[in-house]
This record gives sequence, C-alpha cells and structure tokens, in this order.
Amino acid sequence: MQTNFSLAQLADPAIRDADQILRACVHCGFCTATCPTYTILGDELDSPRGRIYQIKDMLEKGGPPPDTTVKHIDRCLSCLSCMTTCPSGVHYMHLVDHARAHIEATHTRPPADRAVRDLLARVLPNPRLFRLALLGASLGRPFRGLLPKRLAAMLALTPRSVPAPSHSDRPGVHPAQGPRQARVALLIGCAQQVLAPQINEATIRLLNRHGVEVVVSKGADCCGALTHHMGKEDLARAAAKRTIDAWTAEIDDAGLDAIVINASGCGTSVKDYGHLFREDPAYAAKAARVAELAKDVTELLDRIGLAAPVAETGQVVAYHSACSMQHGQRIKEPPRALLRAAGFLVKEIPDAHLCCGSAGTYNMLQPELAGELRARKVAAIESTQAQAVAAGNLGCITQIASGTGLPVVHTVELLDWATGGPLPEALAGRAAFRPAGMRMA
Repeated sequence: MQTNFSLAQLADPAIRDADQILRACVHCGFCTATCPTYTILGDELDSPRGRIYQIKDMLEKGGPPPDTTVKHIDRCLSCLSCMTTCPSGVHYMHLVDHARAHIEATHTRPPADRAVRDLLARVLPNPRLFRLALLGASLGRPFRGLLPKRLAAMLALTPRSVPAPSHSDRPGVHPAQGPRQARVALLIGCAQQVLAPQINEATIRLLNRHGVEVVVSKGADCCGALTHHMGKEDLARAAAKRTIDAWTAEIDDAGLDAIVINASGCGTSVKDYGHLFREDPAYAAKAARVAELAKDVTELLDRIGLAAPVAETGQVVAYHSACSMQHGQRIKEPPRALLRAAGFLVKEIPDAHLCCGSAGTYNMLQPELAGELRARKVAAIESTQAQAVAAGNLGCITQIASGTGLPVVHTVELLDWATGGPLPEALAGRAAFRPAGMRMA
C-alpha cells in the first residue's frame, strides 16, 4: 500500500511503525474471510482491509478523525484473526492500537460514551474499586431493563455473588512440592482475582505439584492490556511499568525461569512489552527482558510434562482457544495436548477462528455485536455435545458462560483436578464429573 506521510510525520516513531505496517498490505482481502465483524455485517469498512484504509487516511491527515472512522475502528474486536490469515505479515495489532491511541488523543466522544469508557478504564483494572462496583451492581440488577444498552450489558455480565479475596493472590512464595524444577512469577491479574480467584488457586496448586515454585510479586497485578486496547496509553504504560518493576526486582533478587500468565489476553500484551517501551530508555531493556520470560501457563506445563491423572477423567471437553491465544500468541497445540494427557476427550469447535465477542471491554461497549458473536460461538460449542468447555482466558469464560448451560472452566482447573486438585466448583453436581472412585497414577 502506498503511503503519503510527510517527513515531519515520519519523525514520530509511532507513525514510522504505522507507515511500515501499511506498506506491507497488498489489498489481497484474505483477511475479510476470517474477520468476525465482516462476517456479521458484510461491510467492507468493518473488515481489516477497510479499517486499514481508514487508519491510513486518518493518520496521514492528522487531527480528529470523522465519526464514521471512529465507529468502524471501535467495532474492531482486536481478535487478530486477520494476522493469522494475512500472507503478507501485516502487523494489524500494532496498527489498530496506534489508531485507537490517536482517536483517544484527538477525538471528542459524546459525553455518555466518554463517561462509560472512563469508568471501565478506572474501575476494571483496580481490584478494590471493581469489587465495590460488583457489590453495588446487585442494587441495579432489578432495573436492568430500564437502563441504556451498555449499562444493561455490564449488569448482565456481573456475577450474582462476589467471591471472597483469595490468599493465593497475596504477595508471597508458594514452594514447589518435591525437587524444584523451576521458579516462576505469576501474574494474578486485576479483574481475574476479583471474578475468579479459583483460577489462580488452581494454577498455583498445579504448578507446585509439578515442582514449580510460584512467586506472587507485590505490585504485579495489572498488565495494562485493558486500557491499552481502549487507546488510553498513559494508564496502560503506568500499569505496565509497575508490573515490570515488580518482576525486575524479583529477577534481580532470586532469579526467575519464567513469568507465567493464565489469561491469554494479558499474555499477548506482556509478550509485546518490548514493542510498547521500545522508545523508553528507562524501560526498554527491562520490558524486553520481561517479555522474553513471559509464558502462558500451558506453554510451561507442556515443557515440564503433565503428571498422570489420578481422577476419573474421560469426559468430553470442548476446547475454546481464545483469540489472544491462537492469533495473538500463536499457541495452539499445548492446551489441547495437556487436556488429552489428563485423560479428557477434546472436541474441536467449528469455526474456532471466530471470536466469542468478549474482547476485553467489547462485550460492554458493543453489546449487540458481542451478543451475536456469543450466540454463534455457543451454538458451535453445543454442536460438539461436549460435557464441559475449557478456555484459557477469563473474558472468554465469562462471555461464553453467560450464553450456555454448559459449565465453562479454565484449562488449569481441569488439569489441576485431574492431577490431584479439587473438582472445579462449576462442575459440582454434574453427573459426568461425579467421582466413581479414584485410580492411582
């Protein structure tokens, strides 16, 4: 694609990167075949190719973009399916992230839209505020039908009860059982520790059982992904810096073999820290070192090898590969292989490349499109006749569970149970998961 940036514009490193990405696009249109929003809407402007044209025009002209451009970029899920499809290697993720930052810096949104976005950006990454907000949501739930669509969508995703804070999320060291094979730091996450503390608990138990010492570092809770994908770069960088500092202190003190992440959306962002801080002399080297150590929990377990199952497995599990897992990190086989090693019969989901509609805050900011994508994903999952669904990202788990009666759990919860941990709460009372005796490894 030909670009027409001025020399003054190209002096900006972000514009230089955007220029290189834009020039890699050859207009082939392969991306349109796998784009969720184009699949639903059939509008070229809601395809990756169409958005690339709009981003090019917006950045070349500079200044505030038109409302139509903002609308079509807002509709992008950042699922990155287009990057998996693209034969030219167009790095759409960096391009659309820059576009969103440009929109945030130059465009004036309507007051209600701005208020909702600011609320999400301030509350979701702050566990204390998020917990309070969830507790307060119970007061608004009876009036959901009277609220604007976005607020109603937020309430629909809130749990009926909020789990108590977990001891596993407190800073500290969880020692390995038996000979130590590795020492890792665990990203406990911001929203995850509030909504689903059992995921971190299962992760720590599972890793400890496999000889891995797990460190929860003070200050390493939010990766900055949520605000980064909203274009709020200052908030994102501030959160990322706190987390990088916490892990750097851990690396310098006792060393780390890996930084383990059990939310694939966070993992995609942490692995990209080197790019995020490439122009920051104080953080470039530290960020690159953290990014190099970052591993999804299934990557680490695949390397170590899973212990033989001790529970009565054999159940049929549909594995949902989050977009950030399959397209962002290009991790495909390890989660499936681990579930099979644990004794589960893993079913593939039709049209697995299509997003479930969660996408960070997307299911709250674009509830209609997210709802249609969820309905498609749930129908595809239920067609497998699985007895449970496994996924490696909290957002996907929450989104899918809100549209089906099937239990949806994190992959590590199943692996933990199979190798000696407790039965996940979501599976309690399910006939397929009732213990029929134990078998020893």
